[in-house]
Amino acid sequence: MDKQAETKTIRAHVFISGRVQGVSFRWYTQRMAQRLGLAGWVRNLRDGQVEAIFEGSEGLVQQAVAWCHHGEPPARVDDVQASYTEASGEFKRFRITW
Repeated sequence: MDKQAETKTIRAHVFISGRVQGVSFRWYTQRMAQRLGLAGWVRNLRDGQVEAIFEGSEGLVQQAVAWCHHGEPPARVDDVQASYTEASGEFKRFRITW
């Protein structure tokens, strides 16, 4: 990874579908994001998906999105949709929200 990717700050807005509710997916996502030092949030949606926003260095955000493609057992991820923009800087930490 180049130095620019390590220092560029981005935002990923992610929608994860599959068996991702009722399996601690949000908790594992929060733990992973905090370990990576990312800011943002994760929440369940009424349609059964999980939605998350990750902000941080480009390389670490990409690691978080890659993790979303599998999560932790017993989750089963069927699809991940991610869009990327510049980070807003509005988040100080990563949390589970409603």
